[in-house]
Amino acid sequence: QVQMVESGGGLVQPGGSLKLSCAVSENIFNFNSVGWYRQVPGKERDFVASINVGGRTDYADSVKGRFTISRDHAKNTVYLQMNSLKPEDTAVYYCRANILSTHYWGQGTQVTVSS
Repeated sequence: QVQMVESGGGLVQPGGSLKLSCAVSENIFNFNSVGWYRQVPGKERDFVASINVGGRTDYADSVKGRFTISRDHAKNTVYLQMNSLKPEDTAVYYCRANILSTHYWGQGTQVTVSS
C-alpha cells in the first residue's frame, strides 16, 4: 500500500512563506505524476500544482508565480514552496500520486494564513 505523508503546514501571516513536504513510500518515478490539492470546509478539493514523471509542472492560475512544486528523487519527496501567501490560500493541503486512473492521497496538512 502506498503511503504518503504531508508535513510543513502551519500558521503564517499574509505575505509569508511555507514549504510543504510529501514523503512517498515508493519510488516517485513509479507514478505518472504527483501533485498538491487543497480543500476548505464545504467546498471541493481543488488542484494546486503537479509534477509529472518527465518533470513538467502545472499550476492553478491562482498560485502561478507564487508557488513552486519540486521533487527530490533520492528522498522520494515532493515539495510545495509557497510564497506571498494570502488569506485565501488557507486550506488543508493534500498530496496525491497517480498511476493512470488510480490515485493515492495523503492525510493532509493545515495551512492557515492570517494576521
